[in-house]
Amino acid sequence: MSTSLARGWETVIGLETHAQLSTRSKIFSSASTAFGAPPNTQASVIDLALPGVLPVLNRGAVERAIRFGLAIGAKISPRSIFARKNYFYPDLPKNYQISQYEIPVVQGGTVAIRVGETEKVVNLTRAHLEEDAGKSLHEDFQGMSGIDLNRAGTPLLEIVSEPELRSSAEAVAYAKTLHALVRWIGICDGNMQEGSFRCDANVSVRRIGDPKLGTRCEIKNLNSFRFLERAIEYEIARQIDLIEDGGHVVQETRLYDPDRDETRPMRSKEDAQDYRYFPDPDLLPLEIQPAWIEEVKRAMPELPQAMRERFVTQYGLTPYDAATLTASREMADYFEAMVATLPKEPKLCANWLMGEVSARLNREDVELEAAPVKPQSLAGLLARIADGTLSGKMAREVFDAMWAGEGEADAIIEARGLRQISDAGAIEKIIDEVLAANPKSVEEFRAGKEKAFNALVGQAMKATKGKANPAQVNEILKKKLAGG
Repeated sequence: MSTSLARGWETVIGLETHAQLSTRSKIFSSASTAFGAPPNTQASVIDLALPGVLPVLNRGAVERAIRFGLAIGAKISPRSIFARKNYFYPDLPKNYQISQYEIPVVQGGTVAIRVGETEKVVNLTRAHLEEDAGKSLHEDFQGMSGIDLNRAGTPLLEIVSEPELRSSAEAVAYAKTLHALVRWIGICDGNMQEGSFRCDANVSVRRIGDPKLGTRCEIKNLNSFRFLERAIEYEIARQIDLIEDGGHVVQETRLYDPDRDETRPMRSKEDAQDYRYFPDPDLLPLEIQPAWIEEVKRAMPELPQAMRERFVTQYGLTPYDAATLTASREMADYFEAMVATLPKEPKLCANWLMGEVSARLNREDVELEAAPVKPQSLAGLLARIADGTLSGKMAREVFDAMWAGEGEADAIIEARGLRQISDAGAIEKIIDEVLAANPKSVEEFRAGKEKAFNALVGQAMKATKGKANPAQVNEILKKKLAGG
C-alpha cells in the first residue's frame, strides 16, 4: 500500500505528453527539425514571425497524428481547427502559439498499461497538433539570457490523458507505454535527452471516498521516467503535508529540481480563458477525408497489443513473456528474426533474449539495435543447445566470445573444443570411474546426505572438463547409485 493511501488520501494524476513528430521540416515552415545545430541557424522567417509571412501546414505532421489516433482506437476528426494560444514569453516571437483547442485532430482513445501483474486501461482525452516554442539559454551568458529559436515551430503532438492515474508507478507505466507506442508506429524518435518526448504531470490529492477533485499543480517538462516518478512522489507528499497542516494547495505550475529532489513554484497556473484562444485566421480548417485515413491504416504496422496476443497463441509464450518481448519494436523484431531461424524453439529464444542478451545490454549500456550479436547468429548458438551440442554453461561461454567478435557459434565451438559429450556409454564409463574413486561420497549419499550426490556430479563434470551433458550425468548417476 502506498504511503498516501495509508494516510487516507487518494492521488489523482493526469499526464500531458509532448511527442516531437518525426518530420524533417517544421509544422508550418520548411526549416529543418534536426537536433544539435548552432543556435538560430534553423529558424525561418515564419519561425521568427517576421511581418507578412504565412504558415503552411506540414502534411507529414497530420499523417503522424492520424497514425497515432488509429493506434489508440480514437476518433479522427474529419474537421479540426487551429487556434492561437496567446501568451508572452521571450522564446515565442509571435506572442502566441499555434495549437488546437476546441476541435483537436484526435479525440478519445485508450492505452493499456501494466503495473506488475495488474493491467489497467487509461482513457485519453485528446491529442492535438501544435508548434513548439524556442529555448531560453541561461548558462552561457553572464547576467543575461540568450534565445535559440531552432525549436520554434517544431511539430508536436500533445497527448492528454484523463485524470485516471492513481500513483507514480501508474504514471510511469503509462508514460513508458506511450513512449514505446509512438516509437513503434514511427511518429517520434522518443529521445528524451533531446526533448523529443517530455511529460507534464498534473497532480492533486483528495480524501479517499471524496468525489470532488482536489486543486491540481502541474509539474512541467519532465524528461526522464525516473524524474517523473520522483517529482510526483514529492508533490503528493507536499500536498498532503500542506493540507494536514491546515494550509491549502494553490493551483500553479511547478518545476522539478532533481539535485534537491523537490518541486518548486514557477508561476501561477493559467486556465484556458487566460490564453484567449481564437481560430487562427491564417490557417484554413484541417479536413481529413476517410480515404486518407484508410491509406494511413493500410500502412500501419502490427500494434503491440495484437502482437502480444499473437505471441501467446503462435509461440505458446506466457502473457508476461509476450508483454516483455513487445515492450519495444526493436525487441519484438529481434525475437521474430530469431524464431524465423529456429522455429521449433520460441521459448528458448525468448528466454535468452530476455535473460542473457538483456542483461548484457544493460551492463554495457548498449541499445539492442547496436548489439554485436545479431538475431540469426544468436539463433545459431541456441540451435547447438537444442541439439545437445552445448550445455547452458558452455553456451554462455560461446555467447561471450560471439559478443567479443570472435565469429559464429559453430566456429567458436570447434576452435575451443566445446562440443558437449552426450554419448551415454562414454558418460557411464566416466561415472563408474568417479564412483570407484569416491567411495566415501557414495556411502554418504546412501546414508541420506543429498550433498554427496552433488559432489559426485561435480566430480563427473570435472572429469569431462565440463563437457558432459549435465542431464545425462544426473540420470545415469542416479541409476548407478540406486543399483541399476
